[in-house]
Amino acid sequence: MRRALAGIALAATLMVALSFLIPLALLVREQARDRVTTAAEQRAAALSPVLALTTRAEDVKQAVSGLSSPDRLAVRLPEGELVGTLHAPPEALERAVRNRETLAMDTAEGWVYLQPVVLAEDRVAVVQAYVPGPDLTRGVWASWGVMSLLALGLVGGSVLVADRLGARVVRSSRSLKRAALELGAGDLGVRVEPDGPPELQEAGVAFNTMADRVVELLAIEREMVADLSHRLRTPLTALYLEADLMGGSPGARRVTAAVAQLESELDSIITAARTPLAASGQGAGTMPARPCEVTEVVAMRLDFWSVLAGQQDRLCERSFTPRPTPVRFPEDDLAAVVDALIGNVFRHTPQGTNLAVRVERTDRHVLLTVDDAGPGVADPDAALTRGVSVGGSTGLGLDIVARAARAADGELRITRGPMGGARVQVTFGLVAAKL
Repeated sequence: MRRALAGIALAATLMVALSFLIPLALLVREQARDRVTTAAEQRAAALSPVLALTTRAEDVKQAVSGLSSPDRLAVRLPEGELVGTLHAPPEALERAVRNRETLAMDTAEGWVYLQPVVLAEDRVAVVQAYVPGPDLTRGVWASWGVMSLLALGLVGGSVLVADRLGARVVRSSRSLKRAALELGAGDLGVRVEPDGPPELQEAGVAFNTMADRVVELLAIEREMVADLSHRLRTPLTALYLEADLMGGSPGARRVTAAVAQLESELDSIITAARTPLAASGQGAGTMPARPCEVTEVVAMRLDFWSVLAGQQDRLCERSFTPRPTPVRFPEDDLAAVVDALIGNVFRHTPQGTNLAVRVERTDRHVLLTVDDAGPGVADPDAALTRGVSVGGSTGLGLDIVARAARAADGELRITRGPMGGARVQVTFGLVAAKL
């Protein structure tokens, strides 16, 4: 933009300068020529009274010497005698005598003016005024040089002013762009100082207002999440009481353990929701510094779900790679991904439906695969749409998994598996692949 503004100013000012400079230069040249030719004509006219009084060569020569040099002013007397130096072509001189016609012409040496003077007894004398070629353009080149310098100064000044204005606009737009990128990266505290033209200042004020509104909406959303999570404590308390009434049976212990884990998850949600974004030091999309092992997390969560699988007569196969599977992803979030995938199998397939969980590793990614022998997913694209469910649930589970995969430099795919049902594959970028 800065170069474009400077180029526009250069082109516009140069066109204006040339539109004035060219006619003015021609006018200066014509004025210089007119000045010296007019003076020569006046000198020639001054000899007419002298010739009317006398045509003696000595008297005319003395008069010519008083007006100018014999090289600049000459007279052809009626008898043909010449006083001074003749510069006009002979045919032009004869024409002036014969036709008694005033002539002005350019020659190879300069400019010649012939003025006939009619005397008594029909005699004709001709006065010649001569201006050398260099005198016709004297001072013209100096005037052109001064005008050119002035034009260059005006053009340079306009370009400089346009460049300064462009620099101000570019600085303001870059500041606004940088702040927008930082806000998009999760820095909710970034603001801009409105600067530049009025339009960019208004854009800066609008950006600051938008950023404040985003922070306000996020705070409201986090408070809402915390409040909703807190409201779940009431049914959890009821489950605790029911487990106590069941005594110390294995089922009661499992219910108590599950409720305790759920309560721990709720505590984590409430704590995270009530933590200010600025104090957390993490924006959207930031990853933790400490990696976690996918195999360990998947095995731990699969142990939890295996109990329920045994109660529902589900065969749960597992296959884990012996190689390390470190990924830069929070352990709790990875556990939530595993729970969402396995939980979908339990929710959307009938009891007795088998499933298989595998963890594999490639050179750059860790692949988590969950297969089931259920009816499968008829529309995988719809299943990945947030808020759209293909099985009567909230439609958020697979969306959570998809966002987690993208945050870990991976992806989520839903296909038909070898067991006849759905195959859900999630990839996570290896730590070694990122370093």
